[in-house]
Amino acid sequence: MRTPSRIAVVAHQKKTLGGGLDELRRRLTDAEIDDLAWYEVPKSKKAPKAVRSALEDKPDRLIVWGGDGIVQRSLDVVARSEHKVPVGIIPAGTGNLLATNLGIPADLGKAVDIALHGSDHAIDLGKLEGEHFGVMAGIGFDGAMISDADRNLKDRLGKLAYVWAGLRHVNGEAATATITIDGTKWFEDEASCVLIGNVSKITGGIRAFDDAKPDDGWLDVGVATAQGALQWARALGTMAVGRSDSSPFVRTTRARRIDVKLESKMEYELDGGARTKTKSFSAKVVPGAVKICVPRSPSEVS
Repeated sequence: MRTPSRIAVVAHQKKTLGGGLDELRRRLTDAEIDDLAWYEVPKSKKAPKAVRSALEDKPDRLIVWGGDGIVQRSLDVVARSEHKVPVGIIPAGTGNLLATNLGIPADLGKAVDIALHGSDHAIDLGKLEGEHFGVMAGIGFDGAMISDADRNLKDRLGKLAYVWAGLRHVNGEAATATITIDGTKWFEDEASCVLIGNVSKITGGIRAFDDAKPDDGWLDVGVATAQGALQWARALGTMAVGRSDSSPFVRTTRARRIDVKLESKMEYELDGGARTKTKSFSAKVVPGAVKICVPRSPSEVS
């Protein structure tokens, strides 16, 4: 298969995989890329400016190195751009949830091959208050957990950082939430967590939405009413061994637009990145918003 000739790389300097960024550059050089543009950023928040600069030269492929934070911010820029360049993900972060859900392994050689020669697959994105996300948006227990799992904790504990942070919030207060699904009131009660997902697996590999697919034109919505360590243990245990919607503390549905109003402000997150507290927000699905390089099917390989 033909290798794209013009590649732009946007990389998080503090993320590592395999031989690191030097190894990534070597592999791309060995692939005889005609035009390689290279941007490194010290944190995910700096990625949008780099991506916008990269897109000005209309590359054949944008390769993003890092975790879900930099991937989310990069896809947000691509989704807004007129140049819908296919995106290759090199999963060098802690969770790598979008890559995992799309079958992109945390193996540098394999990930680079997929980024250069994989299938360009259109996926949906969610859009919350004007910002796109590829994995999930969460508020309440989930948002507080993400906020508490700061960079230093994630660097030391990896995925366990989310578990540690989560244990500190299971006794947090629930807030009365009113959730409207595609114009119809669906939920009005106390909720400890509201989660909007574009994919099936979320933090820690938990399958929160059993039937979710990133290319079906829908967002999946889940509300958790569990309070306290015992109820949360039962809810998470059910998710681990069965369908998430079989738990008495979890309610799920699907939607193209979700409107949430809360009695009190709660922290929310997008793809693992903490955002500010809010009392209300709206989210909608953007079908086929971006193209991601994914593993080729057996029929494409043969």
